[in-house]
Amino acid sequence: MPRFAANLSMMYNEHSFLDRFGAATADGFKAVEYLFPYEHPAATIRERLQANGLEQALFNASAGDWAAGWRGYASMPGYEETFRRSIDQALSYAQVIGNKLLHVMSGKLVDGEDPARQLALYKENVAYAADQAAAHGITIVLEAINRRDMPGYFLNHHDTARDICAELDRVNLKVMFDAYHTQINDGDLATRLKRDLASIGHIQVASVPARHEPDDGEVNYPYLFKLIDELGYPGWIGCEYRPAGKTSAGLGWFKAWR
Repeated sequence: MPRFAANLSMMYNEHSFLDRFGAATADGFKAVEYLFPYEHPAATIRERLQANGLEQALFNASAGDWAAGWRGYASMPGYEETFRRSIDQALSYAQVIGNKLLHVMSGKLVDGEDPARQLALYKENVAYAADQAAAHGITIVLEAINRRDMPGYFLNHHDTARDICAELDRVNLKVMFDAYHTQINDGDLATRLKRDLASIGHIQVASVPARHEPDDGEVNYPYLFKLIDELGYPGWIGCEYRPAGKTSAGLGWFKAWR
């Protein structure tokens, strides 16, 4: 059976962040993910996980001032040291919290900058992150994000992320297959899952186009969930969606799989 992790950055916003762990447990989730943990001590988050019997599936390395529009440093010339500090911070949190997956955001296209230079820097920084993470048994994942939702985001195609991972050839470097973003950018979800499963380290889902619960919209998620199970995907499926109403009230889709 597919295993689902509640995304606490998008779900359970009826509660304060630290109370979302208990709310997810009450609804039957066994794992959680979120964007960033850094507003709270790592030990505090670990305590919430342990108190609720939850596994930490994934979080992101710092992406900068989110409210100001920053979306990571990995492809951004002039921010090499900032990027390395963000990896150090993320790995220190992951070791305390206990998760084995870390998402590294690419940053945005820079006006007037040669995209080829940004790509070369991105690969260099991703390789650095993977090498640092390997010492701790942690896998780095790269996610292609659509430019409709995130204008100017540097990495916006699944196949590009897959090819970078193949080129850099690190055992602990994988693709994060976000079905919502991939459907908008590229489509052909089932074919990509079948072709690329060995290179996929994490999966996320949401309806398209509204980014609500995965029982609405143009993607046939019951089919995809069965396919993911048949393919033998061993990881968590992150529910990175914005509930259409109250989070718990919208979990009818989840009950069938729980």
